[in-house]
Amino acid sequence: MKYLISFLLCILIGFSGNGQATTAGWLEKLDSAILRSSQLDNKKQQRIAKLHRSLNEADQNGLFDRYLTLYEEYYIFNYDSAYTYAKKMQGLAAKLNQPSLTAYSKVKLSFIQLSSGMFKEVFDSLGSMSLQYLSGSQRAEYYVLMARCYYDLADYDHDKFYSPDYNLQANRYIDSALVLFPSHSNNYMYYSGLKNIRSGRNDIAYNIFQQLINRQGLSLHELAVTASTFSDIFIQRAQTDTAIILLIRAAIADIQSSTKETSAVFNLSSLLYRQGNLKNASSYIQKAVDDALFYGARQRKVQLSSILPLIEGEKLAVVEKEKKNIITYATFITLLFVVLIILILVIVRQVNKLKQAKRVITKAHAEQQLINQKLEEANRIKEEYIGYFFNGNSEFYTRMERFKKQVDVKITDRKIDDIKFLVNNLNVKREREELLKNFDRIFLKLFPNFTAEFNTLMKEEGQIKLKEGELLNTDLRIFALIRMGIHEPEKIAEILEYSVNTINTYKTKIKNKSIVPNEEFEKKIMKIHSI
Repeated sequence: MKYLISFLLCILIGFSGNGQATTAGWLEKLDSAILRSSQLDNKKQQRIAKLHRSLNEADQNGLFDRYLTLYEEYYIFNYDSAYTYAKKMQGLAAKLNQPSLTAYSKVKLSFIQLSSGMFKEVFDSLGSMSLQYLSGSQRAEYYVLMARCYYDLADYDHDKFYSPDYNLQANRYIDSALVLFPSHSNNYMYYSGLKNIRSGRNDIAYNIFQQLINRQGLSLHELAVTASTFSDIFIQRAQTDTAIILLIRAAIADIQSSTKETSAVFNLSSLLYRQGNLKNASSYIQKAVDDALFYGARQRKVQLSSILPLIEGEKLAVVEKEKKNIITYATFITLLFVVLIILILVIVRQVNKLKQAKRVITKAHAEQQLINQKLEEANRIKEEYIGYFFNGNSEFYTRMERFKKQVDVKITDRKIDDIKFLVNNLNVKREREELLKNFDRIFLKLFPNFTAEFNTLMKEEGQIKLKEGELLNTDLRIFALIRMGIHEPEKIAEILEYSVNTINTYKTKIKNKSIVPNEEFEKKIMKIHSI
């Protein structure tokens, strides 16, 4: 039942709708925000620098407002600078002899003093101050400041004798402030909820803060303060995960607004420490330390001193425990190391054998691939030339049959002169040239880049330049036949109808013009690939 209530509360305050409501998801968001914090602080400092430059443009009547603007930029960002401008506001108010400005500057100065834990100075300054010079909103600010002073005193004493009275005094000031706030304003709802928390009426406070945190238009600082205060309800109910998520939201809003006077990240690190999450607790307490040092308020430094040694001590205990574990593991690992060395030696020997076997297999595979490639190429050549052979022979036999029929007719008619005419019309030279052209065409179909690759093996003056309409010449045909696998000069001579000496002369002449050694030339020719 307890966990069901926690789950429903998380839904009501809008944490389950964003797709990353788990604590781990929110911690990742906070880490991301911390990484960007320096960039956000730089933008704020640039804005402050611009306000500084505008001081020279203001007359005395407008200077107080410029000081107030700079104070508002500094009061949650840097203690010393905020204190300086609060004092300047006080000095200028006295110089202008305007009691209302003097009273208001006291309120601003007292806020800074309270941030530093200077309770006596705040009471001395505000206790005797006349409120007649303050406007309604300024009086509300005064009452809120006095309430916060008493609440802080109650938290500081944290006992059953003085703290209840301080809380009672603070609640009275809150009542006075609530009269001055519009009934539906953010301030009215926040301080009404705060009073109920301090009075132990958490159910009422929960309803108020639930409405407030889901309101549109909350500033980043208002969101941070609301979420941080809302987390107190869940801390008291021991619903730590929900409290952590609220504090993360507050810390992210503080980072986005460059707020350094904050308790959210400090309280977050405390909760994470109690959960045993030392890694994140240490990281966020360091962020809190950095913010406190940057802001410069003593009270925050005192707060941090209460938990920082605990976290660091716990980290040291973890390190010591890990050190003992490491020694135990080291002894065990040393024993294993000896066994491991023996195993490594055995494995190395096996690996070397495997590598050797792999090299043999790889070599065999490469040779097989080369053989397959050559077989595939040979099959393509075979298919092309078988087709060429049958087509050529078919045409030849068709012509021969037609010639035979013509001769038979002439013999039957005893036309001897016509027979002589038909025989004389047989052009053997043209038939031979047609045969060579067919060879050239089929070869270049298989090796379209043969001429270009052949010329890459030749010196510039020895490169083959074909005549117009010429597919191959005699030089190229000789090596085309070699590429086809016909290496014997006698076979080449028979096909091209040259003498063997002529073929050898052609080959020698061509090799002498190449850029590779003569004995390597034919090997290079054989490496020319078909398509």
